[in-house]
Amino acid sequence: MLKVMHAAENSGWSLVVPVKPLVAAKTRLAEAAGAHRESLAVAVACDTVEAALVCPRVARVVVVTADPLAARELSGVGAHVVGDPEAGLNAALRHGAAEAVRLAPDDPVGALQADLPALRPAELDLVLAAAAEFEVSFLPDAAEIGTTFYGTLPGVPFLPGFGGESRARHLGRGAKELILDGIPSMRRDVDTPADLEAALALGVGPRTALVAALISR
Repeated sequence: MLKVMHAAENSGWSLVVPVKPLVAAKTRLAEAAGAHRESLAVAVACDTVEAALVCPRVARVVVVTADPLAARELSGVGAHVVGDPEAGLNAALRHGAAEAVRLAPDDPVGALQADLPALRPAELDLVLAAAAEFEVSFLPDAAEIGTTFYGTLPGVPFLPGFGGESRARHLGRGAKELILDGIPSMRRDVDTPADLEAALALGVGPRTALVAALISR
């Protein structure tokens, strides 16, 4: 029988963050970002990971990537980096989750999108506190189509369904949808120029701000 453990108040989360090879990252921003597209992708991921690591409920961030430059930069901000099996997004997340369980088998595990440059640690803290109440949970993105966070408690199978209409997919699999006020930075992922503008309006991390300034020139 599957043993399910409840997340203790002082338990730390392992967050798995997938990062695409830079050549394929943020292609919908290519026209707007131009020559700065890859730099923007690295900056956004680094700001996301660094903000996550400041959150009191986060014990570690496991980044899954096959890109050497991204791996170096994300390791530099404190991520534990593992290779990508290159079998798709959800396979990468499961691979990262297995590493997280190896590192800390009694900690809850969450998947966090890499493109949350406005992420506020306090908002992530609220989401993780809510997620600790449910065996499997997720947070929809601002458009209420995709997902920015998926979490499982210790002992619960980690089976994320990211990609496309993932909100409906996670609901269909019985995951608890987290409905919280006051967490705009947790739901503002960046795929398009309009998304980037919305994130900039919220206030992004320093690396993203620097690249965005170069783009706007």
